[in-house]
Amino acid sequence: MTTPAPQASGGCPVGHGGPDGAARLYGQDVAREQRGIYDRLRKQHGTVAPVLLEGDVPAWLILGYRENRRVLENPRQFARDSRIWRDWKEGRVEDASPLIPMLGWRPDCVSQDGEPHRRLRGAVTDNLQALADRGVKRHVTHFANKQIDAFAEEGSADLVGQYAEYLPMLVLTRLFGLPEREGRRLAESCAQVLKGGADAVAHNDRIMQILQALAERKHTEPGADFTTGLLGHGAGLDDDEVLNHLRLVLITAHTTTSNLLARVLQSVLTHPSHMAGLVSGQLNMSAVVGEVMWNTPPLAVLPGRFATADLELGGRQIKEGDLIVPGLAAGNLDPEIRPDASTDLHGNQAHLAFSGGAHECPGQGIGQGIIETSVSVLLHRLSGLRLAVAPEELTSTASTWEARLDRLPVEFTPQSAAA
Repeated sequence: MTTPAPQASGGCPVGHGGPDGAARLYGQDVAREQRGIYDRLRKQHGTVAPVLLEGDVPAWLILGYRENRRVLENPRQFARDSRIWRDWKEGRVEDASPLIPMLGWRPDCVSQDGEPHRRLRGAVTDNLQALADRGVKRHVTHFANKQIDAFAEEGSADLVGQYAEYLPMLVLTRLFGLPEREGRRLAESCAQVLKGGADAVAHNDRIMQILQALAERKHTEPGADFTTGLLGHGAGLDDDEVLNHLRLVLITAHTTTSNLLARVLQSVLTHPSHMAGLVSGQLNMSAVVGEVMWNTPPLAVLPGRFATADLELGGRQIKEGDLIVPGLAAGNLDPEIRPDASTDLHGNQAHLAFSGGAHECPGQGIGQGIIETSVSVLLHRLSGLRLAVAPEELTSTASTWEARLDRLPVEFTPQSAAA
C-alpha cells in the first residue's frame, strides 16, 4: 500500500517543491550546498522554516540561535518522545522509513524526558566517566599509531579515509569490549544510518545484531568495559535498555567524533598559524576544536523534538505533535549573535554543537580527548605534513543531519612505519 505524502501543517511556500512548497532537506541540493539552503530559508522565513525530510515528511527547521536554545532547554514544550509525533501516529511515516533509525522511539535516554531520562542517562554518564578515569588516551594513541603505520612509508595519505573515518570506531571497539575486526563494519553502518536512504534500516539492524551478540557474551564474560558497566549498573537496565544504549553511544560517538576529527584536521592544515601554534605549543588544541564546533559542528541538524501543545515559535504557529529539528549549524551562524562569521571565538563555548539542556551530549569530554590525542599523535609522527591540494578544492557531502568532508589529501616526509 502506498502511504500518502504528508502535508506540512502550518507551512508556507518556499519555492523548492514538495507538499505545500516546503524546502526539501534531503537530496542533491542539500548534498551540494547545505549552508546555502540554510541562508535562503533564513531570508525567506526568518528563524523557523517549514522543511521536508526524506520521504517528504514535514518538519520545522530551527535556524535561530535563541530559538534553538528555547527548543533544547524546554522539554515540557518540546519533548524528545517521538510517540507523540503526529505524522507517525496517523500512519504517514512507515516503520521502514529511513528516518526511523534517527527519530523513532527507543528505550534509551534520548527518547525520554523527566525521571525515566534521568535514570537511564545516569547509567550512561557513570560508565562514560569510568572509562575516562581508566584513561582513554592510551587506546587512542595505540590505534592512531597503528593507522599511521599503514601509510607512513608512502609520503601521502587521505586523512579522511585512512585516519579520521575509522579511528574513533577502533577506540570504541576497545572501550565496548568488541573485537577490533568489527570496527570497519560498524563504522560503515553508522555512517549509513546518518546518511539515510534505502539501506539505513538494514545497516541499523546490522549494528543491533553485533551489539546484541556483545551484550549476551558480556553476561558470561564480564570485563572492564562500557558494556559490562551498563549491565551491572545500579539503575537496573533491562537487556533491551542495555542494547539500545550501546547502539546510541556507538552511533553518536563514532559519527560525531570522526566528522569533527576530519574538520579539525582540515582547519589545522588550511591555517598555517594553527599548525605552527600547535607544533610550538603556543596554541591549545581545545581552541581549534572550539572554533570548529562553532563553524562546522559535527551534527548540522539534530533529530528531533516534538511539540507537546499548540504554541508559537519564531513567529510560526506550531501544532501539537509537529516534528521540530534544531539546526545546530544554522544557529551557530545566526547573524543575530554573529554579525561577522569571522569573529574570534577563542574561549567561547556557547555553541550549539553539543545540543543543550537535559539532553546535552554526555560524552563530549571523551570525544574531545579522542580528537586532541589523534591530532597530536599525527602532528608529531609526520614531519613536513602539508595539504596536497588547494584549500578550495576540498569538498563535502551533506545529508539531512550532517556535512562530511569527502577527502583530505596530504603529503609528508616518508618514514619507517616504526618511526
